[in-house]
Amino acid sequence: MKRIIRIVLTGGPAAGKTTLISRILNEFKPENGWRVITIPETATELISGFGIRPFGGCMSMLAFQDFVIADQLHKEQLALKAAQVVDEENILIIYDRAVLDDKAYVTDEQFAEVLSHFDGRTEAEVLAGYDAVLHLVTCAKGAEFAYDLGNAARTESIEAAREMDDRTLRAWSGHRNLRVIDNSVNFDDKMRRAIREIYRIVGEPVPMMKKRKYLIEMPDIALITERYNAVALQMMQTYLLPTQPDVERRIRQQKNGEDYLYFYTEKHTMADGSKWATERAVSEKQYVRYLMECDSSMHSVRKVKHRFIYDGHRIEIDVYPFSGDRAVLFAYSDNEPAALPPEVTVIREVTGDPAYKNRHLATTQTLREV
Repeated sequence: MKRIIRIVLTGGPAAGKTTLISRILNEFKPENGWRVITIPETATELISGFGIRPFGGCMSMLAFQDFVIADQLHKEQLALKAAQVVDEENILIIYDRAVLDDKAYVTDEQFAEVLSHFDGRTEAEVLAGYDAVLHLVTCAKGAEFAYDLGNAARTESIEAAREMDDRTLRAWSGHRNLRVIDNSVNFDDKMRRAIREIYRIVGEPVPMMKKRKYLIEMPDIALITERYNAVALQMMQTYLLPTQPDVERRIRQQKNGEDYLYFYTEKHTMADGSKWATERAVSEKQYVRYLMECDSSMHSVRKVKHRFIYDGHRIEIDVYPFSGDRAVLFAYSDNEPAALPPEVTVIREVTGDPAYKNRHLATTQTLREV
């Protein structure tokens, strides 16, 4: 019996939807019984791909909404059909904005009129087609310093972004399962809270989020796989030449079951020394293009991540091809320190130690202190 969960990601400009989608793809994997189907933002596709836009004399905003809603409804139907034919039983459909987002750009009366063009649909009927809505608050509210990070083409002012965030939240206010994710701590915390909400929505235990890192002796991976049903994930991370000061760029290839996923990440160092990372999924063609920008002074970091549950919390063991006798273990738990499997021998804790971060490993290719 297929289980299909439909979640809308919405919010004002620069809210973090793209980064959240990449993290969802990392969390809900085929090897864990999940298939994630993503529906990209329709208005952007129409503007960039079809050349139609509600400005510059092309057409009115109202006429543009007809195109947007028609395309959105079509893609939503295709996603539901795809969910029925993929192998996995647990399907997560993620909408990067959806039909009610269009209401933020027109009056209530105009939106009802446009919606009626599609088999007489009502707003209540459309809302019933989504299981939950996550409203990610724009960075223009509470994280203004990060508003335009990673998007030099952003045109809305901070004031306009705030107004659009308010209008979007109002448009979705009628949904029975609306959850708001604000900027109260920092961006990583915002993403963690959003992922926790998704776990709650799908009815699965929320993973523990506090992370500690240990340098360990190379364990018997075959034994751990047998005893704890560990899943192996192949990854390769490549660092790119910088294009801006204080911005680290990297790409990652990740094998998910029989599929490959590709991600582009920017990590910004702020004036106070804090980090602000944005990430998005990219196509294989885009990934290959980014490879042409690799920093040749650094190696790509290849590893196999073995993930499993021990004593109710998540354990990950990273095994690197350049180290035959050592590995790195990550323990995620709200109870510190987390219990570790007896098959593991800890050399020392390296949480926060820069010598065991991927960027340093890309230079040294060793897990031994120099």
